[in-house]
Amino acid sequence: MTKEFSDKEREALQHRIAAKKAKRQEKNKNKKKKKKSPSDGRTILQTIFIVVRGLSIVFATILSLGIIFGAATGTGYLVSLISDVKVPSSKELTDKINTIHEASVMTYSNGQPISGISSDLIRTKVSGDQIAQTVKDALIATEDENFKHHKGVVPKAFFRAILGESMGGASSGGSTLTQQLIKQQVLGDSPTFKRKATEMVYALELEKHSTKDEILTDYLNVSPFGRNNKGQNIAGVEAAAQGIFGKSAKDLTIPEAAFIAGLPQSPIVYTPYGADGNLKSKENMQYGLGRQKDVLFNLYRNGYISKKEYDAYVAYDVSTEFIAPAAPETTTHGYLYHVVYNEAFDKVYDYLIKTDKVSEADHGNDVVKETYQKMAEQKLQQGGFTITATIDQGIYQAMQSAVANYGYLLQDGTGENQTGNVLMDNKTGAVLGFIGGLDYNTNQNNHAFDTHRSPGSSIKPILAYGPAIDMGIMGSASRLSNYPTKFASGQPIMHDTSAGTQEMMTLQDALDTSWNIPAYWTYQTILKNGQSVKPYMTKMGYKISDYQIESLPLGGGIEPSVVQHTNGYQALLNGGQYEQYYVVDSIKDSNGKEIYKHQSQPVQVFSKATSSIMAELLKGPIKSQKTTTFYGQLSNLNPTLAGADWVGKTGTSNDFVDVWLMVGTPTVTLSSWVGHDNNTPMAAMTGYNNNSQYLAQMANSIYQANPGVFGVEQRFSLDPSVTKSTVLVSTGEKPGAFTGGSYTNFTLSGPTTTSYWAKPEGAPITQYKFAIGGSDSDYANAWTKILGNNSGNNSGNNSSNNNDDADKKKQSGN
Repeated sequence: MTKEFSDKEREALQHRIAAKKAKRQEKNKNKKKKKKSPSDGRTILQTIFIVVRGLSIVFATILSLGIIFGAATGTGYLVSLISDVKVPSSKELTDKINTIHEASVMTYSNGQPISGISSDLIRTKVSGDQIAQTVKDALIATEDENFKHHKGVVPKAFFRAILGESMGGASSGGSTLTQQLIKQQVLGDSPTFKRKATEMVYALELEKHSTKDEILTDYLNVSPFGRNNKGQNIAGVEAAAQGIFGKSAKDLTIPEAAFIAGLPQSPIVYTPYGADGNLKSKENMQYGLGRQKDVLFNLYRNGYISKKEYDAYVAYDVSTEFIAPAAPETTTHGYLYHVVYNEAFDKVYDYLIKTDKVSEADHGNDVVKETYQKMAEQKLQQGGFTITATIDQGIYQAMQSAVANYGYLLQDGTGENQTGNVLMDNKTGAVLGFIGGLDYNTNQNNHAFDTHRSPGSSIKPILAYGPAIDMGIMGSASRLSNYPTKFASGQPIMHDTSAGTQEMMTLQDALDTSWNIPAYWTYQTILKNGQSVKPYMTKMGYKISDYQIESLPLGGGIEPSVVQHTNGYQALLNGGQYEQYYVVDSIKDSNGKEIYKHQSQPVQVFSKATSSIMAELLKGPIKSQKTTTFYGQLSNLNPTLAGADWVGKTGTSNDFVDVWLMVGTPTVTLSSWVGHDNNTPMAAMTGYNNNSQYLAQMANSIYQANPGVFGVEQRFSLDPSVTKSTVLVSTGEKPGAFTGGSYTNFTLSGPTTTSYWAKPEGAPITQYKFAIGGSDSDYANAWTKILGNNSGNNSGNNSSNNNDDADKKKQSGN
């Protein structure tokens, strides 16, 4: 690239112009068209030889100075850079060069289109004879004055650029037009020495298979030229000519051609239009106009125009030719577009990093990272990719209809209640459908993927009860204290307006009614035992800054997104195996090559025994309808669907700011969060009634679109690794003698039931402090109640009654 010139420099060069022009014209007359290379195999050897021979002197000089590479530089370093460069065949290379990138498209899982990926890039490919020769001359004179004579690289200039970059200075250019074309169409703009060496090899190779005019035409068809009068990004000289001057590239005048030829160096700075399509201010316009004058001087300096022509063109105000601004063109997308795009962006970014073998050190460099982010964005928008999503078209559309038709059920007079819903495949973690909000047109916040809120009691099975069962602290029939207690601060632990029930209740009752004190004591027991739930939560992607927060098992100190929380239930219901949620199943390039395919990476969080025990327990909150009317609502709407093996849990944060309903079957998990964007309270019954009605309608709509998705005929079953213990109903532990309190070698008898344990040894023998949590006075009271309800307590004869149905009936009455 040529630097900008002062008036004094221009005058000093003028006396050389005439002689230089005559000499160049004579040389051009005798120049013959370049011949094609006969052998690709031979070309590779020739290329390496030319590079090594041409650059070894430069490397040796750099080595002797010891400035950049130290002992690793020199010819040996060069050879190490290019030795594993696989030069593509002439056809492969020219195909990539001649390929004008296409718009990418995203599809549903069935291949039907969701949307094209938006790109405001406007480009029209034209042949070489459709481009004014003046444009070509101006480009050569300004960007690569030796273009017609070099073989693809200018070694000294190239390594001068590397030297400048390596020492932290500005690059002085160094890339020929051929190299710039390789960079744009084949390699990308990765700022690594390996990529630069590859660029050189490819440039030398391309020059052997293409004429100079073909290379120049390709460059002019693909290069960026700033913005047009609608604020759209433009690439290619034809789009630039039409978008700035309103004419074809073949009809450009010399002043117009000079303006356009100057744009590629810094398109956004030099373009006359802003992002809104309006002309820039007079001050900002001067950057582009000044650049045009430099291009005109380069044309004159290199003998393309005369002194008289140069003076006339410099005096002419080309800005009078800029066409008037027009209305910008915009496209509005919904929640689905952005969810798929964001995940696809991450996958393409990772692919580019892997393909270019970017080292960990380079990847940690902000410049490299930003460069690859821009490359990923460009590839997504213009690479002709096909992104196949996991989203089931029928299910997704049914969910959109449901929120449109039944979103009103969520409204309770407290302001607009928003919602986020996710339907996830339990086996794979694939998102089959989701609701980002009531209406994207009025609220673009994606409440399913981007909103993070307290899960309330819906976290209890994930963070407290599941880990406690997995650690062998409790079984399905264990008892937990629901006697009134306080946090360390002295604040009573409340359940709505209740401070507790003065009893040791069953785990099933604690779940069904979602009592807070039992969950509190469960978590405190885990900590007291020197254990931690951090490994469980970390494996499932939950982010928790402080695991010592007392209210953590009640939803304090944790704020997952709806999709993340759905993923937690997916793990709990999938044999304890976490499959990270995903929305993009595969990505193919414009040639149909699969550059990304989702691979399962299961993480075992809970044991299979724990998973099956929790699934059995979580049937209670749904069937009992103590905290949600979902099951009753669904039974009225669709008795067949209600016959599925439903499990689930509700959650409500303080002051009814958030309400959650997590439901699932053996095949899928369906979630629903409701709340205000400004975190203000909702009505007391919004969770119990409104959200329950809404989610029942949502489930029914999904079923109508895809009856098989809920696996109505499938059932949860206890894993063979579950240990079944016969325990006393009153204590949740095995019958046997104990000593404690005022009792010595005491044996309790009474009704028994089966308790499911995840540890092989099963339930312990009854102890005085048989429950989870509780104070000494609580146990004294509890034993008074137990002994008052049992006869023959010290007879040594334990009842063997194992009537599960009777026991369930007894529990449901608590």
